[in-house]
Amino acid sequence: MNKKTTIINIKSRKGTGQPITMLTAYDYPWAVLVDRAGIDIILVGDSLGMVVLGYDDTISVTMDEMIHHISAVTRSVKNSLVVGDMPFGSYNVSIEKAVENANMIMKKGRADAVKLEGGKNMAPVIKAIINSGTPVQGHIGLTPQTASALGGFKVQGKSAEAAQALIEDAKALEDAGCFSIVLEAIPAPIAKMVTKAVSIPTIGIGAGIHCDGQVLVTHDMTGLFDRFTPKFVKQYAKINEIISSAIAEFKSEVENRKFPEEKHSFTMNADELGKIIDN
Repeated sequence: MNKKTTIINIKSRKGTGQPITMLTAYDYPWAVLVDRAGIDIILVGDSLGMVVLGYDDTISVTMDEMIHHISAVTRSVKNSLVVGDMPFGSYNVSIEKAVENANMIMKKGRADAVKLEGGKNMAPVIKAIINSGTPVQGHIGLTPQTASALGGFKVQGKSAEAAQALIEDAKALEDAGCFSIVLEAIPAPIAKMVTKAVSIPTIGIGAGIHCDGQVLVTHDMTGLFDRFTPKFVKQYAKINEIISSAIAEFKSEVENRKFPEEKHSFTMNADELGKIIDN
């Protein structure tokens, strides 16, 4: 029987050569599958806004929506560490509000930790949240909630100044007490530099092979979400096609009276049926 993954387990993997695995899940059945597979960290990301709720972006996601989905995940997970995303507007208004919302994700969502976007500008907020008793995972590089301020969904850290800023951001998050940092859409050589610059694990998404772990959105890597596929995603399956085929087959069989068959129906004792008819 596996043991519950902890913050200490994750931090201890730094420099061991054993990569950390992390995937998203947004509901009970997906979380069961990811947890059963032995994934180290399950992220209930605000990406649910796009891949589950149909929003055009992640900034539309609310605290209530995040807690609703985090709760569904934590009810099913036995082994993985569950991290809940803090949505846009929940931590960048004031430190007090950020601490209150982080505590809510822990108390109502029953997450093991929270994740929020931002570098050294968010370090004071992160430190306050951690001091309140909530572990924090950082997120730098391409930060989807503030992508418009970064010029859109573009690779970050491509200049010497930008690369140095990323290293400084990572060190600031480490100093603030983060247990790990997600590096998104960063050139592999720069991600390698950032990874070497800090003593806490880095988890890459579009950041090359030198990070201490890797994360993907399950709906991307399984081919369930098909509006677009980011360059850094490897599709391990095409579930969308399988589900579409199954739905089409169901429609055809119902229309042609091939479903349901007798084996899908409930029967009755002939005598009992006769009594009902007679009445």
